[in-house]
Amino acid sequence: MMNPRFFCPDGLVPDCEIPLPAPVAHHAERVLRLVVGDAVVLFDGQGGEFSATLTALGKQPAARLGPRLPIERESSLAITLVQALASGDKMDWVVQKAVELGVMAIQPVAAERSVLKLAGDRAVKRVAHWQGVAAAACEQCGRNQVPQLAPLEKLENWLARPANGALRLILAPDADQALVDLPPAENVQLLIGAEGGLDPQEILAARQVGFTAVKMGPRILRTETAGLAALAVLQALWGDFRGG
Repeated sequence: MMNPRFFCPDGLVPDCEIPLPAPVAHHAERVLRLVVGDAVVLFDGQGGEFSATLTALGKQPAARLGPRLPIERESSLAITLVQALASGDKMDWVVQKAVELGVMAIQPVAAERSVLKLAGDRAVKRVAHWQGVAAAACEQCGRNQVPQLAPLEKLENWLARPANGALRLILAPDADQALVDLPPAENVQLLIGAEGGLDPQEILAARQVGFTAVKMGPRILRTETAGLAALAVLQALWGDFRGG
């Protein structure tokens, strides 16, 4: 059984005692009911992890760290999920599960049919919240590198950015080719529309900058299903779901 894992974003120093961040201490003591002497795992997002022992809780929580262990659970397939804003808790769900499925980065975009509208400080706060969701997902699934949530952009602005060698994909039930028919890739950008899908002009704009439409069966998937299903297929085809 895996020891409880906690993300400490301010950096960790091997072979010494360190103070624990307040949120970590609260979760350990109040939620998980851990006590002094319990073993935990700490990671700072800079690669690797530390076996640690809780040495104090309460007002001055602390832990003693061992050496940094070069343990990584990252996929060899670099996938950026470009997810149009979705309403309610759907974005939280997508971020959490995409991290579990090994996504490298998540780019939220404001699309024509996005029900959720964000701008200014509200957008910054929501992206920070999603970054926290990503960190919590790493604690749960064993990853030691936290995928980055990029600042929110309008889809049209993001499409103007260079592909940097990535295979660019959008999903469409009526596409001519299936995802499984594509040659292997190491770097993928996967664009997923909002609740109403991508607007026809957005699809045209995406195709003009090198996106390929692919199908995964004849059914129309919800926005919170489509990207996650595609991530699983991509990992099975070219990533670390293959084993070996």
